Amino acid sequence: MCPFQIKDSITQKTTGLMRMQFWRDAVEDIYSDNPPHQPVATELWRAVKKHNLTKMWFMKIIDEREKNLDDRPYRNIQELETYAENTQSALLYLTLETLGVRDIHADHAASHIGKAQGIVTCLRATPYHCTRQKVFLPMDICMLHGVSQEDFIRGKQEKNVRDVIYDIASQAHIHLEHARSFSKKVPVKAYPAFFCTVALDDYLYNMRKVDFNIFHPSLQKKSTLLPLYLYIRSWKKTY
Repeated sequence: MCPFQIKDSITQKTTGLMRMQFWRDAVEDIYSDNPPHQPVATELWRAVKKHNLTKMWFMKIIDEREKNLDDRPYRNIQELETYAENTQSALLYLTLETLGVRDIHADHAASHIGKAQGIVTCLRATPYHCTRQKVFLPMDICMLHGVSQEDFIRGKQEKNVRDVIYDIASQAHIHLEHARSFSKKVPVKAYPAFFCTVALDDYLYNMRKVDFNIFHPSLQKKSTLLPLYLYIRSWKKTY
């Protein structure tokens, strides 16, 4: 089980900490050329050897996921962005390295796309988390609009609740626009790493269509057109 899956599969923090420590030790062993006998670790070792992947990004992912085991809401949007940078963006940096891309403009784009992905992931998971009596949305934005965690848990759809979602979704959109501002300087070779923007754009577009009602059933459906959008984005060589 990889670090991204641990939080959703455990009921006790101690168990999560033990698993995170396993992966921390595994990464150390991988970079010592002595990977543990575990399928994912073995494949990581092969990828590290083949692409000379940076150890720091793996450690950032593990450290940030470990801190996230506390199961508390983000205090502000910056805290959510920091989490996204150290997990989603770090994963994109590693993806760029597997593509043979080491470029500062590509890294800047990856940073913003990772933050957008982290924000969208938080939004997408909100209805599910609410069924478990949990809310992880940034507290500062909720307080700004006078919305409590209980309002989300009860599935309220009043304007102030939708305003919270609008503000958070807008931040994701801003990060995507920033990422695209580098597009002329980013090597085309890096574009496949950024095609996740297709799904992000689709979700944000659908969110606007339902006036930022996070609980609208249409937002929980898979888009059958995503493969087509992905093909078009690939053909146009954009992200």
